[in-house]
Amino acid sequence: MLKGKVVGTIVSTNKFDSLRGFKFLEVQIIEKETLTDKFMVAVDKTISAGIGEEVLVVTGSSARVAAGSEYAPVDAVIVGVIDKPTD
Repeated sequence: MLKGKVVGTIVSTNKFDSLRGFKFLEVQIIEKETLTDKFMVAVDKTISAGIGEEVLVVTGSSARVAAGSEYAPVDAVIVGVIDKPTD
């Protein structure tokens, strides 16, 4: 599982049928509590993450399971929004 920050959205009108209804987000990877220069595109099917939120991302076969379809051509899915502690 990876930690990242949503930095943008990606619009794709023409795509595989199995990807219809998915939101595509650009995620900047966080390592050791620091933003890196690594980015990925992750699918958000049910979490409704927004720009600026820190998220948890699964990759590989776990992503297909999280997407709800073993046939969906995805390799990164947002599975949670990280809560910020209140002061």
